[in-house]
Amino acid sequence: MIPPHDSLVKYDNPILVTGRREKKGKKGAPVAAEKASTQTEDILNSILPPREWTEDGTLWVQYVSSTPATRLDVVNLQESLDRKLQQRQARETGICPVREELYAQCFDEVIRQVTINCAERGLLLLRVRDEVRMTIAAYQTLYESSIAFGMRKALTAEHKKAELNNKVRTLEGEREDLENQVQELTARCDQIKAREATRRDEDNLAHAGEVKQFKEINDQLKANLEAMLSAPARG
Repeated sequence: MIPPHDSLVKYDNPILVTGRREKKGKKGAPVAAEKASTQTEDILNSILPPREWTEDGTLWVQYVSSTPATRLDVVNLQESLDRKLQQRQARETGICPVREELYAQCFDEVIRQVTINCAERGLLLLRVRDEVRMTIAAYQTLYESSIAFGMRKALTAEHKKAELNNKVRTLEGEREDLENQVQELTARCDQIKAREATRRDEDNLAHAGEVKQFKEINDQLKANLEAMLSAPARG
């Protein structure tokens, strides 16, 4: 691990861990005051766990400060927050992990300051902090699930779109085949009509020729018959 980065939460000086971790306590302090101080430190350590890191093979631990905050500390905290927001180029609006991290550190420092003066109030603020974090985590989970749902719907829509495009191409191909068949059948019908019209004209012409021929024969037979009837009878 590397030394933790600078935080808005106020910590004590790092302590070198030799064998066992030594409890923080003030020598020479009255028993009741030392007990109250230890209880406050335990609450602070439960709210804001100590930071640990290894440097050159040596383990260091850094506890959160139990020194009460003054009005000047609050003003300095606000100035430090504004300075860090500017230094790390945090966005002023919208979603910004940097701004979220810095405001979380500022809130933890406020909880630390309040807990030293009133542990119950600090624990109540801890509940508020945890509820806010849980709500944000729930919204993040909901957002991620909605993104995943949207991606699945988009993939399904793309797959359905590809199927519909293939179906459209298939139907267009069938339509072209049917149009070609219609054209072929129309051409065949036109050919049949033309051929039948030609044959009908030939049949009409042949029929007219036969009628004319039969008429001529009929006229010839009629003339012969009239000639035979008009000839004088022999005695």
